[in-house]
Amino acid sequence: MKGHCSAITVAPDVTLYHVGPALDHGPLPSIFYFALSGPDSLTLDPFNQFVQFMQGRMVRIFSMTLPAHENELPANNAMNVWAEEIGQGIDRLSPFLDSAQTAIHFAIKEKFIDPGKMAVAGLSRGGFIAAHLAAREPRFRSLLAFAPLTQLSKIKEFSHLQDHPLAHHFDLMRLAKQLSDRHTRLYIGNRDTRVGTRECFEFAMSLVEAKSEKSAQVELIVSPSIGYMGHGTSPDIFQQGAQWLTARL
Repeated sequence: MKGHCSAITVAPDVTLYHVGPALDHGPLPSIFYFALSGPDSLTLDPFNQFVQFMQGRMVRIFSMTLPAHENELPANNAMNVWAEEIGQGIDRLSPFLDSAQTAIHFAIKEKFIDPGKMAVAGLSRGGFIAAHLAAREPRFRSLLAFAPLTQLSKIKEFSHLQDHPLAHHFDLMRLAKQLSDRHTRLYIGNRDTRVGTRECFEFAMSLVEAKSEKSAQVELIVSPSIGYMGHGTSPDIFQQGAQWLTARL
């Protein structure tokens, strides 16, 4: 079942989607949340359960359509598209992140966002994108990821590209220094064979080791796996994440 969101044209090829308080209420705390297409991330259950738990708060939630999710392309084939393109040396992730930064700057300029109260979150491949965007945009003080993809080379679609330099270029461990000053919370199932429980742990430890202070603001929460390949996220986990991120804003 799908809900509704509004679309904001940022540029001819950049669309930002939004749910929450009306945009004419002035700048508010804001979250960028990624899962699938922009509309599905915000409105399609169960992918939008994090968004559902944010309802009623004076927080705006924005999203954008991830690469290979445009024009109602099947979401379950997106990682095959990513793998095919990276295998050909095509990088569509960096241009997408460029567009996301353009959208952020636009939303701040238009006074939709309080630039002092920004966070980024994502589910699975959306968590992967969220981490990359946080590394580029230091105003995202908090990063929340549910069952995040952390290494492209570790998922089945990239099994033939395990040594491909472009695939490894996007490993989240490479972002540890840029993310070392953020509040970060990661959720992962204890046997997630889709994106890898161990790989998520390695990413979390890379953040801890990159921090200079002893008390690192990094949390990794491991819970019993559910769903296909142990890659599901339960409603109570989404709710916990929503509560945590609300407190950070």
